[in-house]
Amino acid sequence: MSTTQSDRLRGLLEPLVAAKGLDLEEIEMSRAGKRRMLRIIVDSDEGVELDACAELSREVSDRLDETDVMGEDEYVLEVSSPGADRPLTEHRHYVRAIGRLVKFQLAEDGELIARVLGVDDEGLDLEVPGVKGRKATARRIAFTDIAKARVEIEFSRKDKKEEEA
Repeated sequence: MSTTQSDRLRGLLEPLVAAKGLDLEEIEMSRAGKRRMLRIIVDSDEGVELDACAELSREVSDRLDETDVMGEDEYVLEVSSPGADRPLTEHRHYVRAIGRLVKFQLAEDGELIARVLGVDDEGLDLEVPGVKGRKATARRIAFTDIAKARVEIEFSRKDKKEEEA
């Protein structure tokens, strides 16, 4: 997708997405045979409901039909939330990961798996799980020390509501 088309799409779609209380995370354009696929990824602090994606998809489709931003070729539109394995790249992604286990690839210290306890403008407060019966330890890392980060899927993770009970 050209930068110009990407910028035009972002400018057109961001107000629609924001009006729903969502963040426009990503716009992806790919080819599927003769057709093009336009994938719009949205998120919020509370997550995204399927109904919200469907409603936004209808509004985006109507808006795209009113403009020439997609040209004359056919395309398939998909509006969805990011997958659980999406990389954490923005400050808001880390805030949304509070309480979650995250796998970090550090710029100089290799790999680290830790639970995010807090986030501020400079970095993260983490709890590193203990190994072989040892206690968990606290650790602080700066955003500048993070090369990559991704939420780890936990099948036995307690829900916030369970923890409060």
